[in-house]
Amino acid sequence: MVPGTGRGTYKSILLECSPAGDMLQIQGAMACAVFLGLLLLIALAAPSQGKRLGPTARLRHSRFLDPSNVIFLRWDFDLEAEVITFELQVRTAGWVGLGITNRYSSVGSDLVVGGVLPDGNVYFSDQHLVDEDTLEEDGSQDAVLLELREDAVYTTMRFSRPFRSCDPHDQDITSDTMSVQAAYGLDDTLRLHRERTFVKSIFLLQVVHPDDLDVPEDTVIHDLEITDFLIPEDDTTYACTFLPLPIVNKKHHIYKFEPKVITRNETMVHHIILYACGNASVLPTGISDCYGADPAFSLCSQIIVGWAVGGTSYQFPDDVGISIGTPLDPQWIRLEIHYSNFHNLPGLYDSSGIRVYYTARLRKYDMGVLQLGFFTFPIHFIPPGADAFSSYGLCKTDKFEEMNGTPMPDLQVYGYLLHTHLAGRALQAVQYRNGTQLRTICKDDSYDFNLQETRDLPHRVEIKPGDELLIECHYQTLDRDSLTFGGPSTMNEMCLIFLFYYPRNNISSCMGYPDIIYVAHELGEEASDSMEAMMAMNNVEWTPESIKKAEKACKEAQQMVIIKTIDETVENTTGWIPEIIPPPRGPCLESSGGKVEPQDKIPAGSRAAPAALSGSGTATLRCLSLAALLFGQGALSWLLATLQAGV
Repeated sequence: MVPGTGRGTYKSILLECSPAGDMLQIQGAMACAVFLGLLLLIALAAPSQGKRLGPTARLRHSRFLDPSNVIFLRWDFDLEAEVITFELQVRTAGWVGLGITNRYSSVGSDLVVGGVLPDGNVYFSDQHLVDEDTLEEDGSQDAVLLELREDAVYTTMRFSRPFRSCDPHDQDITSDTMSVQAAYGLDDTLRLHRERTFVKSIFLLQVVHPDDLDVPEDTVIHDLEITDFLIPEDDTTYACTFLPLPIVNKKHHIYKFEPKVITRNETMVHHIILYACGNASVLPTGISDCYGADPAFSLCSQIIVGWAVGGTSYQFPDDVGISIGTPLDPQWIRLEIHYSNFHNLPGLYDSSGIRVYYTARLRKYDMGVLQLGFFTFPIHFIPPGADAFSSYGLCKTDKFEEMNGTPMPDLQVYGYLLHTHLAGRALQAVQYRNGTQLRTICKDDSYDFNLQETRDLPHRVEIKPGDELLIECHYQTLDRDSLTFGGPSTMNEMCLIFLFYYPRNNISSCMGYPDIIYVAHELGEEASDSMEAMMAMNNVEWTPESIKKAEKACKEAQQMVIIKTIDETVENTTGWIPEIIPPPRGPCLESSGGKVEPQDKIPAGSRAAPAALSGSGTATLRCLSLAALLFGQGALSWLLATLQAGV
């Protein structure tokens, strides 16, 4: 159950304007009045420039942060202003805290803490962890208190903070997966206890919420699932079967999908994918190993939807959908389920799959999915003991139109799904046109294997024929003492990004891999063919120096690019890995700290911060110039006169 406000008496503090000190009461009151008048003037006279979130605004996103559902988080954000608002609600009468941390170490993480004392006074502070147990107040207070209350059940704290402050103790909030840390106490003694401290991976900046999307009244639900499949007692199983899509007498659109995972098997189901089959395909019956002795069970390679660990349901934007019911649409799909039975448990049956929602209310565009990355087979290798190792997969689109068979419009990309296995730490897709880097389409520098979900882009991205697309994946293998190869097992690796786009075409995938013979020679190993070169990797003594040498050789080697269509037509081409230029970071929000990284293009990049609340819950106005005060007074007088004239 989502927690509510509770019953009984409560103590609360809302955003209010107060003078900063006894000696400045008159000036502070005047400045406060001018400030509020200007805010009102802007609200009445100016068009909205984003989602401005106050102390009572509805926050669209929410999540429990602990297994017992004691800690509930709501949040929302303003992409233009680069400000995020959190509301933390905890079943306690003590202090509460929320911040951003590193998934691998809590040291250095930030934590905004607050609470209500027994006498009704509140406390609120922007802090950071000096070590795993010790909090220290930041020199710059960058969190703005909006509300803090306590009732018979909950302590609730709402505050806002910039995506990127200039305080070196504040973690940036980005479009990456964020490690959100929440903690609380049973009383107002501010001390961390590990049993009451929780970290959860969340993609905070999801621009679309399901509540924002249309739900057709004529929705029909259809399940595509495996039936009573006995999960083998093997570490890794890829089970495939072929199923018909819904039979309809005219065109419909699938507009939403969600996983249908049997509860008792949740820890074993790694991913579920639906592949569209060409209508000329001759398909086998039954259930078998997708990539085993019978190659027929690996037919059909154009992904239409996919789910992986940590993902939930996904609804397409209101103007796109998966077309079914026309002669050009697929009639059958291949259902692929990856099981990871690491404990080799016997006698487990499964009936998992994908549930789709479809409608006769047609959308404007038919959508497709383009699979990009490093071709998944053992030429992809990652050395053991690597603190960091990068792999690359190149896609060249200049053959797309020829392979599509008909003129192909530009691709409009609106969403994406990232995928590696356990050693993956970061991924990105970079677009090039005419040899020049155009943009980073999507990325996650804090990738979490346990949170693989379809994400929307903040703005749609256009891909033209001839563009090059580069996928870069970063790995860490400090916990491994042998080579990790590309492959299907969870202990193998992958480097994949799926782009959701419209209008649909016939291209299924565009994947790259390096000339492994060149790589072997650069590492001082003899090899005359690809198999010898792969085997030669086992002869290398892996040191920090040889790891860097291997990474450099893989990046400098010629890339073999494999392009595939829905009808299993394959074309090969070649290319070279272009350089990736990191985009400059924007300015931080001005504070008394000063956080400027070497990669920042604007050395003193900062912008003025809005008025912030002090620890006592009162607003401290920044110094206003005389000109600003006079302008404010004039504007306020004009506003009052205008309002009176209109009465």
